[in-house]
Formats: sequence, C-alpha cells, structure tokens
Amino acid sequence: MSTRRLARLLLALPFLACPPALGAASPSGADKAEERPAVARQDDEATVRALQEAAAAVVSVRTRAIGDARSVESLGAERSGSGVLIAPSGLVLTIGYLILEADQVEVTDSSGRSMPATVVAYDHATGFGLLRPFGPLSPKPVRLGESGRVEQLDRLMVVTGGEGGVSVATVVSTRPFAGYWEYLIDGAIFTTPPRTDHSGAALINREGELVGIGSLFVLDAMTPGERLPGNMFVPVDLLKPVLDEMIATGRQKGGRRPWIGLNTIEDDGRLKVLRVSAGGPADRAGVQAGDIILSVGGRKIRDLPDFYRKLWALGEPGVEVGLTLLQGTDVKELRLRSIDRQDFLRRKPTI
Repeated sequence: MSTRRLARLLLALPFLACPPALGAASPSGADKAEERPAVARQDDEATVRALQEAAAAVVSVRTRAIGDARSVESLGAERSGSGVLIAPSGLVLTIGYLILEADQVEVTDSSGRSMPATVVAYDHATGFGLLRPFGPLSPKPVRLGESGRVEQLDRLMVVTGGEGGVSVATVVSTRPFAGYWEYLIDGAIFTTPPRTDHSGAALINREGELVGIGSLFVLDAMTPGERLPGNMFVPVDLLKPVLDEMIATGRQKGGRRPWIGLNTIEDDGRLKVLRVSAGGPADRAGVQAGDIILSVGGRKIRDLPDFYRKLWALGEPGVEVGLTLLQGTDVKELRLRSIDRQDFLRRKPTI
C-alpha cells in the first residue's frame, strides 16, 4: 500500500476524531473557531505519522514446514500471515504457529521487497515466534506499547502484511485465555469485527505502538459462551520479560512445562479430549479422542484453565502424570510420563 493511500485511509478512520487537548488555554470569540480546528489538525497529523510508521513495520510471512513435521497435521505444511519489525537488527515478531517446525521462511516488507529469514525463537508458553531476515528491512521498527493499558471499547488499528491492509477494531474484552492445545495466558485482547487474516497481525494503539499480535478467530470475543465473532490477540506485555532470553536461547526457560499431547475442550461442563497428538505421552498411554478427563494428579478439575494449572503444578517436564478418564462407560486410571513440548518437535529454532 502506498504512503499516500495509507495516509488517506488513516485520516478516514473513526478513532482519529481527537478531542481538544486538556489543559490548553481557552481561546475566546473568533480565535476559538480558528484555533481549535488547527490543534485538532495537528493532533491528527501527528497520529497519522505515528500510525503510518507502525503500519510500514508490518511484513507478510510465508513458511513451509519440514516434510515430517508433527505440526503439519493440525497446521498444514504451508502457512502465511504477518509479522512486525521490532528491532533495528531486523528482528520480526510473529505468532509462533506460523513458524513452528518451518525450514523455509520468507518475509516481504511494505515496500514489496522479499527475502528469506531464519527462525530465531518459538515459545509455546506465550505463543510468540521470532524471525530474522537474511538482509536489512527498509522500515523503522515499531515501538512496543503497554498492552495492560488497553481497555474495553478502545479503538485500535489492525495491520496485516500483503493485501490485507489496515482496519479499525474495537476491544470488547481483555481476559485470560485457555487454548485447547495446552495453552493458557493472561491479558488476552479480544476485538471485533473479526478478520480472517489474523495470524501474526499487528494490533496498534493511536500512538503507533504495538500492543498485540493476532492469534485466533473466536466466536465468543466478549464473554465465553456468548456469541460475538472476533479475534484474539496475544498481549505484548508477555513478550517484554522474556524477549532477551528468547533471542539468546530460542525460548524462555520459564516456559518449560509438563506437556502430554492433548487437545481438550469444555463440552457441556466437562473436559473432552478433542484430539491426541500421535506419538505423544497421552497417545502412548492410551488416551483417546472423546475421553472425558475427570482428574489430574488425583485432583478433580473444574475447567480448562484449572486442568492446565494443576498439570503444570506437578513439576518439570518428565514428571509422571496421573489421569482419571471416562472412556466410554469405563473409568480408567492412566499414568504417563510428560515431556517438554519443544522436545516433541522435529525442528528447533536456529539460534
């Protein structure tokens, strides 16, 4: 998208209707009619410049996973989405599943320049991934904002690489999010209307700062169980404490948790196994799709977040996990040996 076209689009966005600056001297008479529009125009111009720079930092990302990647079954071999340049060194932040077990990665910046990139880090705990292109990218990196300051009804800019372009979304909730793939985060940002090209999309505040990375399309953006389609964004506040460690080691040490290889959903007040990762701990122990999980480690579970917290509280990867299941009409007690999620992957990040 050209700079001129982007500027016209940004000026048309409804969140650029700025109120007069607080604390400014109050003009009187004819001066009031002239000075207030001028202040508003200056505010608009500054906001547009900040948003233009942020939008220019968004790149498109295309990847191909290795032939025997375990993630191909759920994610496919070829994946596409977006990423955001966050450092002068060329470091690109994206959503981790785009680059999971990828051996071919290509990024295209806002000028249309494409180049290969290498996977620097994948962190299962946060869901973030990091890339580094083999050559310099032309845009300036985006600044990281404070996602904890995002509030319900805030209007934010969503930017994707390629042809997706820019749109405005309204924040409808910020809350913990439990994903069916043994994933739990705090402070997830939910917006509407939804975009289908959400993977790795940049969520930008009016100061031109990155506050979230696009992850999912959801049906219950406002409240779990109530239908309102939208998107879930991973908040950048989760990145800040672990960014240096991810760059240095390919992950964060605190993200090492017992992993058993289950996709689990809440179904009519019960935890139901949706899918079992082939060759994973749960698969080897005999867990099957359709099983109902009753307890973990001898402790009853209330919901998906409770299941994950009690599973992770058992210890480090490698700890033995006891599961009580309803399998058909039979209650079964299974014991399995957990592993590190990273060890299950067939391709690791390149440091």
